[in-house]
Amino acid sequence: MQRPPAEVRYADELRRLRETDSDPRPPGWALSLRAARRFIIGDERAGITRKFVGDPSLIDRALVSLATSRGLMLVGEPGTAKSLLSELLAAAVSGDSTLTIQGGAATTEDQIKYSWNYALLVADGPSTRSLVPAPLLRGMSEGKVVRFEEITRCPLEVQDCLLSPLSDRVMAVPELTGPEAMVFATEGFNIIATANTRDRGVNEMSSALKRRFNFETVFPIADLSTELSLVEAEASALLRRSGVTAAPRRDVLEVLVTAFRELRVGQTARGDSMDRLTSVMSTAEAVSVAHAVGLRGWFLRGEAGTAEDVVSCLAGTAAKDSPEDLAKLRRYLEQQVRGRRGTQWKALYDARHLLPG
Repeated sequence: MQRPPAEVRYADELRRLRETDSDPRPPGWALSLRAARRFIIGDERAGITRKFVGDPSLIDRALVSLATSRGLMLVGEPGTAKSLLSELLAAAVSGDSTLTIQGGAATTEDQIKYSWNYALLVADGPSTRSLVPAPLLRGMSEGKVVRFEEITRCPLEVQDCLLSPLSDRVMAVPELTGPEAMVFATEGFNIIATANTRDRGVNEMSSALKRRFNFETVFPIADLSTELSLVEAEASALLRRSGVTAAPRRDVLEVLVTAFRELRVGQTARGDSMDRLTSVMSTAEAVSVAHAVGLRGWFLRGEAGTAEDVVSCLAGTAAKDSPEDLAKLRRYLEQQVRGRRGTQWKALYDARHLLPG
């Protein structure tokens, strides 16, 4: 698999945590809150790796929300690891992060709740045998956490199908009769939804649905060294899986991450104002560019990527949302990078001609 789910990638850690977890746990949970917290933020003494870089108090609030009868809504800028956090939370709480709904303009209630095997439906009529459960119905009946990615990309009427499962913990199946016509949630069920702040208002959530969620904001990484270490670790792992044996160069990554941070906030490290790009210059995008830089250097020249590769790969990131972003990137290289000390900064400036246009 290109990317196994969290419960597969960290199966050994989850097993060890379950074996040593003696703390009280909410009904239906695979781990206690303390063990789930250790799984996400790490515990060096127990050999548990840190998987999410952020405020530990955010993890505490998120876990407490999931232990209540309210859902958890993670909001923030694109690329701030909201989806990763929801996956880790689901793996810790339920041992299963695959009950996932990907929101979009074409998402329907059938993809969220249930659908039918039409051959069996025609042959036998409505029955549990012809019912095809979707993630929400499975999560309620199995007592597991359901992840709803990019919920605000769904039409409002589709979003509101979550109202009864979140408030009354029940889902009606009107095609069936008797006790089978109602699915009642079992212990452990809850919903984690994500929405990025750039898309807020595309399909604004109803007030009724908002009241059924606790909202938590996931902020970008504030510290340069922390973000640099994260990009280095993630890019190195991606490069190894891509067959690249050359480790990414630290000095090249430092230039890349610094440039991303300055283009993200519209201000240099010295405090000088500059044009801010409309494209998302997130940590996740920085990891993607670092991966591409390493691939470019290794497969084209048999070496680790250089600052020249950074410029070539940055163009595809900067020009996603607006043609003006490419001009802003060019001005950044010509005005802000020029004269900076360091071999890689000089190489970055000298490679500005590689930008298209």
